[in-house]
Amino acid sequence: MTSPLPAPVPCVGVVCLRGDDVLLIRRGRAPMAGAWSLPGGRMEPGERATEAALRELREETGVEAEITGLIDVVDGIFPEAGRHYVLVDYAARWLSGEPTAGDDALEARFVPLDQVETLVDWDETRRVIRLAVATREG
Repeated sequence: MTSPLPAPVPCVGVVCLRGDDVLLIRRGRAPMAGAWSLPGGRMEPGERATEAALRELREETGVEAEITGLIDVVDGIFPEAGRHYVLVDYAARWLSGEPTAGDDALEARFVPLDQVETLVDWDETRRVIRLAVATREG
């Protein structure tokens, strides 16, 4: 069976926690332009996944963090946009910096965890955030 979609694109996402807040960005590009999501993006050739995650976090938000573990690998299949992403999502602990939207993010801010369910549309993003919270240290 032939798919109308191109080959999957490897990407990373970061659930950056600071206390009872999670760092979110509002997407500036398709798919899901305007939606609240995790900072992240495409891996570059020769780049390790954790390096890509921290780079994307810096580029989109200006925040520095420490990766604390792998959360999950998620397929982002968006036929309407003609895209299939394989998202490697990491948990991270905030180290420094206040969020400032950069790269392709329209907005970046820490959001109280109790607001995630109403702010974030994609159920996979909400699920990954819940997993990160459930498995965080302390």
